[in-house]
Amino acid sequence: MGSAVGGMKNVKIFVLYLMQNLGRPLDFITLNEIVMQTDYIMYLDFSEAFGQMLDADLIREVGEKNGEKTYEITEKGICVAENLSSDVLSSILDKSLAAALRYLDFKERGIVAKCKTARREDGAYEIDCSLVEQGKVIFSNILTVDSADRARRMAENFRDRPEVVYRGVLALLAGNMNFLFD
Repeated sequence: MGSAVGGMKNVKIFVLYLMQNLGRPLDFITLNEIVMQTDYIMYLDFSEAFGQMLDADLIREVGEKNGEKTYEITEKGICVAENLSSDVLSSILDKSLAAALRYLDFKERGIVAKCKTARREDGAYEIDCSLVEQGKVIFSNILTVDSADRARRMAENFRDRPEVVYRGVLALLAGNMNFLFD
């Protein structure tokens, strides 16, 4: 089973599109985390495409940040991204770019996600999730659920994508997702 965007060519186009639109050098780990935000690309496909893009001079190493090599898109890569991005659904590209920008915003602001689960005396489970920015709690939520498995899955989801949970709660509370209530 391959990536949802299609073959290796589309994986490369997808990554190049994101790199072009983010407009900054990124290390491999950050780029991988950005690409994985929407589950359109499988890790093995990304890893293989990354090496091929380096070899084809579509991306290049440009320096180091925090001990990690950083990479940027080349002029050749920009040309490929601009001319072939229509091969990937624009809705996929738009959604992925929005997710990447949210992820980078959280990472650059140094927001730390914390989540713990505990069994209560009545047998239910609590999931206590919070986001802390510069020592201040900007989000805190405690949920009670009926099983350890459900608590574990919710905690994992929060840890994997805290920015999505945060933005979703903000949108719900602001009334920007009223379609959920109909």
